[in-house]
Amino acid sequence: MKKQIIFITICFISTVCSKAQSKDIHVNSLGFLTNLKKSATISKECTAFNILDLKGHLVFSGKTTGPIYQKDVDQNIWNADFSEFTKSGDYILEIPNVGKSIPFKIADDTFNFAAKTSMRAFYLWRCGMVVEDDFNGNQYHQDACHLKDGFDDYIGNSGFQRDGTGGWHDAGDYGKYTVNAGITVGMLFMAWEHFKPKIEKLHLDLPKTATRLPDFLEEIKWETDWVLKMQYPDGSGKVSHKLTRINFAPFIMADKDDEKRYFTEWSSAATADFVAMMAMAARYFEPYDAAYAKKCLDAAWISYRFLQQNPEEKRFVQGDFKTGGYQTRDADDRLWAAAELWETTGDKTALADFEKRAATMDFKMEENWDWGNVSNLGMFTYALSKRKDKNPEIDKLIKNNIIHNADALVEKGKTDVYARALGGIYFWGCNGTVARQTMNLQIANKLQPKKEYIDTAVGIVDHIFGNNFYNRSFVTGLGINPPMHPHDRRSGADGIEAPWPGYLVGGGHTATDWIDDQESYSLNEIAINWQGALVYALMGFVD
Repeated sequence: MKKQIIFITICFISTVCSKAQSKDIHVNSLGFLTNLKKSATISKECTAFNILDLKGHLVFSGKTTGPIYQKDVDQNIWNADFSEFTKSGDYILEIPNVGKSIPFKIADDTFNFAAKTSMRAFYLWRCGMVVEDDFNGNQYHQDACHLKDGFDDYIGNSGFQRDGTGGWHDAGDYGKYTVNAGITVGMLFMAWEHFKPKIEKLHLDLPKTATRLPDFLEEIKWETDWVLKMQYPDGSGKVSHKLTRINFAPFIMADKDDEKRYFTEWSSAATADFVAMMAMAARYFEPYDAAYAKKCLDAAWISYRFLQQNPEEKRFVQGDFKTGGYQTRDADDRLWAAAELWETTGDKTALADFEKRAATMDFKMEENWDWGNVSNLGMFTYALSKRKDKNPEIDKLIKNNIIHNADALVEKGKTDVYARALGGIYFWGCNGTVARQTMNLQIANKLQPKKEYIDTAVGIVDHIFGNNFYNRSFVTGLGINPPMHPHDRRSGADGIEAPWPGYLVGGGHTATDWIDDQESYSLNEIAINWQGALVYALMGFVD
């Protein structure tokens, strides 16, 4: 608890000092890691920089590079790189004739609090139980909600209610969606797999809802418990696409949302994502709860066999529903399902299924990916697998494509003045995609360690927390001038000025059009798929 208090104090100092900060100095307001890349962006002509301690003493100085003109932001940019300065402490960046930055931290654990807060944000999204948090002097509270989830009218059992409680609210709304759960759970399990020695020591201070589990897995289990309930009760293996009301709820607290909510008809993409999630759950929960792991694996097999017997695509049709559609083709979802089931069980049929599907996709890696294309998750699992029955040629092709993909991201990160590896591409939720690219880079680094991969991933975190055109954090409650008006029903309805903490907002559709406006769901919403990407990005750098 002592570390948390210290960090909040530093954040408070940064917030207060931000009023005096030069608008032309763009810096990761969380700070920097001791032995990794440290840089800031200056949007005003300069030739030199100084690092000062909080008493104003000069501790390091250097020359800036630039200018570089970037068209989408219409700015000339200079860069101050102070990576060789590695002394832990609290500092200010001074640019002669420009101004000073906010105070920032250099330490091995600089990102720990943000990582914890971003993961605890999933707990605060929990549906079906009381959740509460004390953050920066605000008391956040949500009573138990949606305890009548849900009704089977749309799967042929009119008026019948069965247990669909639990899980996470999906975004700024209170719906629960299988496809978006898929990419989110997949990313979180991969974070656990890739950074377990660090993550298992990070205490999330969660209420105990599962025995014997580390905090990180306990939070994922709250979601997988609900995902299990999305499988049709008739034993067919079909999986409902979502569980929502017909229309979006107004801006009210979740416990006040008493409109009837329904299990929808199945889709093949949702069913495949279910298989992947349950296969992963079996693998990662087995050391702690063998009975639960078996339950997940048995459910995965039922749905996988159904998919094998029904190879045609079954797309979801909204019909009466106006809530999130998450309509997507199923080829990538089926590929991911096969990869995870094979990795968990070694099943040769699943392996052959994956390798055949991967070939139809030319073993391609995606730079720009989200719930609409989860093929990367399957490719990553295959490439990192230690199983001996992989096709050596396919294994080599996929690994090479991962490396080439990461190399391309490095170049884009270098050429973008704000270290944005997505370059000049902007769209709904692009901040989540930017954060998710750290997975491409970290996995490439596992296959072929290269400093540039880690530098680019660090640059992405820098971008999210202040080294961007707006000179502000994109995460509620963290860093400099964070979003205050996200499109989030709790934040808009709870009567507290500050929004619920730790959430990444979606970002602009161009380089300069993002606004901090609650009504702007396409620019300022929060969502579990973007949040999972943020958690992965930060967990890679916890101490």
